[in-house]
Amino acid sequence: MNAIPSTTVANLRDLGGTPLPGGRSVRSGLLFRSGQLDRMDTASDPAVAALGIRTVVDFRTRAEREARPDRLPEGGRLLLADVMADQVAAGRMPAAARLRRLLADPAVAEQELGDGRGRELFGAIYRGFVTTDSARASYRAFLNAVADPDPGPLLFHCTAGKDRTGWAATIVLTLLGATPKTVEAEYMSVNTAVREAFAPLVEGYTLQGGQPETALSIIGVVPDYLAAALDEVDARFGSMEKYVQEGLGVTPAALERIRGRLVVQG
Repeated sequence: MNAIPSTTVANLRDLGGTPLPGGRSVRSGLLFRSGQLDRMDTASDPAVAALGIRTVVDFRTRAEREARPDRLPEGGRLLLADVMADQVAAGRMPAAARLRRLLADPAVAEQELGDGRGRELFGAIYRGFVTTDSARASYRAFLNAVADPDPGPLLFHCTAGKDRTGWAATIVLTLLGATPKTVEAEYMSVNTAVREAFAPLVEGYTLQGGQPETALSIIGVVPDYLAAALDEVDARFGSMEKYVQEGLGVTPAALERIRGRLVVQG
């Protein structure tokens, strides 16, 4: 997957170029992922301006959106898809939404996420991506936007661009036929950008006595997180195709439009 050297959008990538079996690949310039867009500035950032983004899908919670509202490209359409609404209502706030607060207070972070509790929490959150009503509605809306006959270049994002966004990318790439190895490599590829972005916070966290492993469980991704969601799909639906059609309610016609737009030969 191609990283885009933006100065105003963190963790910006084009899914285009991702290899698919049979000498095919994902078409470039149509589907992008990133972290939050509160600093997006097409006037000062030619890399972003050149993308021509027309649709933005925001997976963040209402609190995240209100704290750091998206800045859209001129003429851009915004689709709100709050993946975590049900989990937040149940008292489970995504750690990604609290990155700075948690890393600023090692005592709280270690109490909540130390000794492997962070990985357990993220496993539960990822399973919720598959099972909760708000997540199903959000990913259905996202896929239908991708399937729109003329959505223009589309960008989808959350806060850090790694968990809710990572699952969305996994859904799309799996539907397009990417191998599990390719899907996992794309999912893991965000770690460098995310860890660089939060390096000063991690350093301060460890200097205050926090455990590096706890900090890394918050800011990065590991295969176990993705595996939790994939296992939930297998257990409930048997395949990604059935999850998307039966669990999300996306029609076969919409899936064919997605494949027709995003798959290129050679």
